[in-house]
Amino acid sequence: MKKSTYTTVIQQIIRYVLFLHFLIPSTHAQQLKENWVKRYVNSIINDTTHAEQATLTIYPTFATSPETGIELGASIMKLFYAEGDTLNRLSELQAFTFFTFKGQYGLVLENAIYGDQDKWFFLGETKIQQFPLLYYGIGPNTPKHHPASVNSFNILFRQRVLRKISRNLFLGPEVDYQLISGVRFDQPSEGDPYPIPAGGEGTSNLGMGMALVYDDRHNVLNVRKGRFGEVAYLRNFDGFASDYNFGTLNVEFRSFHPIGKRDVLAWQIKGNFLQGEVPFNQLAQLGGDRLMRGYYLGRFRDKHAIAAQVEYRILPFAFSKRLGASVFAAAGAVAPHFNAFEARNIKGTAGVGLRYLLFPKKDIYIRFDIGFTKEGANFYIFNGEAF
Repeated sequence: MKKSTYTTVIQQIIRYVLFLHFLIPSTHAQQLKENWVKRYVNSIINDTTHAEQATLTIYPTFATSPETGIELGASIMKLFYAEGDTLNRLSELQAFTFFTFKGQYGLVLENAIYGDQDKWFFLGETKIQQFPLLYYGIGPNTPKHHPASVNSFNILFRQRVLRKISRNLFLGPEVDYQLISGVRFDQPSEGDPYPIPAGGEGTSNLGMGMALVYDDRHNVLNVRKGRFGEVAYLRNFDGFASDYNFGTLNVEFRSFHPIGKRDVLAWQIKGNFLQGEVPFNQLAQLGGDRLMRGYYLGRFRDKHAIAAQVEYRILPFAFSKRLGASVFAAAGAVAPHFNAFEARNIKGTAGVGLRYLLFPKKDIYIRFDIGFTKEGANFYIFNGEAF
């Protein structure tokens, strides 16, 4: 057979193989892809892994809040027990990236890692964001109309490295680094312009200190029983990796009480107290999707803030395996000095929510909350409880 004939035969064979590979099995390949997606979704929703096995879950996310509008993204979550021992606490590592139709985007990393027999506890978060927000000014009685818009690039890194000193009690250093750059204040078209606050042209600050933490929760993702408390003091020194000289005292306490087989009563008290010249982005704030739901994030900000909330969760309803609900209320205030808190400046919020059990084995819910205030209502969709 001539060489050209061999070449022709080989070419025909290659064409035939390609035809079989790309054309004939195309429907089958699509079916395989669809089946794989179905199997993956089923593996998430109906987790069949053993309790002691580490799990890595990747899933798309959808959220909405008054700060972001519609938010699309993806989340990677790893859950594991130290040494594969379920007598240890469940540790969580989560990476979340998002973008919104308001031009916001970012990456959020969260960790709550418990060592074997709780000898070590690593608790922290990292945020890298391009995140325009509304700015209402500083103080307890800022007007709700005509806010400025602040567009900036932000980095927040907060990490605690804690050592167990007795049962459920941890002590260790804490680091807090915050950067805001490329700041652009867009003044409102109506009303008086806002004075540019400290840090309004960009700033970076490194705070270092100590944290004392009490924690007897076994599962931080959806706490049904337990308590968490923290007292931390951080200091920023002008000229030592910081542009401003100020101190921060953070105090927080959370408590969770099971009611019957499904319900949970949860409450939280939180205080932030700062001294010195503080950049506006690190002032104590009220509002957002976690505490004082219904108010815009940073609707009120000042050097001191105290807030508390209570929530009753039905997880899930008695007639459903996946649907649940909640009712919540909160109150808080900001002030320029600790002795300047006044009852007339206390702001209140209340709301209701629906819950959908997304991952039964991991007891993780999607929450749909609506918070009501004197200034109106805001709607939130997020994975996991507010606190």
